[in-house]
Amino acid sequence: MVCLGNICRSPLAEGIVRQIAADHQLDWEIASAGTGDWHVGQPADRRSIAVAKSYGYDISRQRARHFDSSMLDEYDQILVMDKNNLRDVLTLAKNDEQRRKVSLFLTENMDVTDPYYDDQLFDPVFLTIEERAKNLVKELMAKFS
Repeated sequence: MVCLGNICRSPLAEGIVRQIAADHQLDWEIASAGTGDWHVGQPADRRSIAVAKSYGYDISRQRARHFDSSMLDEYDQILVMDKNNLRDVLTLAKNDEQRRKVSLFLTENMDVTDPYYDDQLFDPVFLTIEERAKNLVKELMAKFS
């Protein structure tokens, strides 16, 4: 899961998908990173931690990472939160195989809204990510089973 700073959207997506996968006893490696490196090593935004906790998810131990080209080889799928992240990640791709791994997290060519500058957006963004995460895990289970 990839967003800009890896402190709001992608940590939520990582934590939610990780928990849903664990609930299904799936042994998947799930991670998140940011296309920017400003927050490397820092915890998720306190508002993301709080909204996740209010819905029963614990993302408090996650730490921000910077997305780099090695991740295009390391992971089977790279899901980005918006079209800017998509452009930035695709710029790092060296071949078609890597490019095929990269897609938007939401279907229908939609962005996940960045809630960073508006406290009121964290709850709706969480709900959007959680709904997609549930469907995503089902889709991937069907694809890889």
